[in-house]
Amino acid sequence: MSTTQPSSIEENEIILGTGMGPLRFGATMDEVRTLVGEPEEIEESDEDDDFEHQAWNYHEADYLLSLYFDREDDFRLSCIETDNPNMRLFGEAIYGTSVDQIKALMQRHDQPTPELETMEEGAVRLSYEKSMIDLYFEEGELQFVNFGVFINDDMEVQWPK
Repeated sequence: MSTTQPSSIEENEIILGTGMGPLRFGATMDEVRTLVGEPEEIEESDEDDDFEHQAWNYHEADYLLSLYFDREDDFRLSCIETDNPNMRLFGEAIYGTSVDQIKALMQRHDQPTPELETMEEGAVRLSYEKSMIDLYFEEGELQFVNFGVFINDDMEVQWPK
């Protein structure tokens, strides 16, 4: 019996303010390339975008992973978006869960009250601003998450140590 945990659990664990699995906020493009390989697609932000960034999209077998690098952060990894069905938060599988289940999970981990917004086509976004995570629900089930590096009250990026 090996004593290491199955890597799939760690690989898909969202750690608020830090990253997901081996991907850590603050990683350089080269470091990310070493970890996950070349992206299938690189999107550049529009010129009229407030924040100049690149999004690296990875189309895995059954999910999408998008990694965001902002110019003002020297193009270090600052945000991750995924609809990975194996993603976990606080050690719990969250894909397909309800708004109430996520609220309860976040509550158990001292996350303050979220903002809830109903978007076009009836999708719902649950946002925890302090924790820099947005969770998107369609037909009552969590479909994808977008989370980023913490930013303090002075708008300074708090890279994980």
